[in-house]
Amino acid sequence: MSHISKHKTQKSKKHREKAGSAPGTITYLGNRKGFPSNIACITYSGTHYEKSNIQKPEDINPNGLSEYRQWINIVGLSDEALMANIGVVTGLSNLVVEDIVNTDQRPKIDEFENYIFGVFKMLYLDDNQHIVKEHIALILNKNQVYVYQEIQADVFERVRKRIAEKSGRIRSRSADYLFFALLDAIIDSYFTVLDHTEQNLDYLEEEIYNNPTHQTAFKIQQIRKEILNLRSWMGPVREILGRLIQSDSALISNDTKVYLRDALDHAQEVHETLQIQRELAFSLMEMYMSSMSNRMNEVMKVLTIMASIFIPLTFIAGVYGMNFKNMPELEWEYGYFLALGVMVLVFISLLLFFKKKKWF
Repeated sequence: MSHISKHKTQKSKKHREKAGSAPGTITYLGNRKGFPSNIACITYSGTHYEKSNIQKPEDINPNGLSEYRQWINIVGLSDEALMANIGVVTGLSNLVVEDIVNTDQRPKIDEFENYIFGVFKMLYLDDNQHIVKEHIALILNKNQVYVYQEIQADVFERVRKRIAEKSGRIRSRSADYLFFALLDAIIDSYFTVLDHTEQNLDYLEEEIYNNPTHQTAFKIQQIRKEILNLRSWMGPVREILGRLIQSDSALISNDTKVYLRDALDHAQEVHETLQIQRELAFSLMEMYMSSMSNRMNEVMKVLTIMASIFIPLTFIAGVYGMNFKNMPELEWEYGYFLALGVMVLVFISLLLFFKKKKWF
């Protein structure tokens, strides 16, 4: 069984197990079961920076500290008990925790009285240039941002570096700016993925023009599915940013909304790029079929020319192969050479005729 079909089987099994469960049932639906869990915390202000690990959920201060901002990073969504405990400590609804561990959840944003909850898909390239999709959830409250992710790898290293090195304005801003910075990092990573997809489309286009094979059709189908998946993962982010900009929540300041508008411009660019790539991907199959048809036409053209040349030669050979007694050429000393000469003359005449017509 292939990795893809095996993954689909595992996912279907999980869905069957969850079917009929009460709303708010915490069931991890991803394929990264058993990944080590840990909780890391970055506490900072304009003059203070501290990085630490949190050993157990009870050590989390759900309200934070008024003079500091905190980035609490939780890795390992497959630990359902840990997720439930964190939800209790931080005062999250069971429905929210359910969405956090549901890796099939469509990207969305929900506003609550004390926090804003968002689900996104983080995309990046691994060392083998394969697209990695990771389910990620962000929660913003007055002084804290909680980041829930499946595995340790992410696209936030530059944000961590900016905080540690006091680079830019992030250390002097409120938690909502950190929320924006993390969301902006996710959107920026989309461009890297889209550049990779565009490169693959260019390679496929060259292959279709130069040397299309039956394997090419399979590659086209694969990249079409990939782009459709990217649309479902990236597309909703534009709507989410629009909702955040229009939000009346006190957790998002007007200053931060200015930066969210810039992120919205990036999300719009992502959307437009996806539309172009989708149209190109769907046109690749037509290009492939047209290219294969042209190649077949070229083969048929060569075969037709060859048949047209050999038909009169076959006729001449057939006539003189009948061996009737009253055929004087059969007894003539030079009859054989005359027949060969006529055949050569017909062959050359047809070649010159086809050349003049530019048929080859």
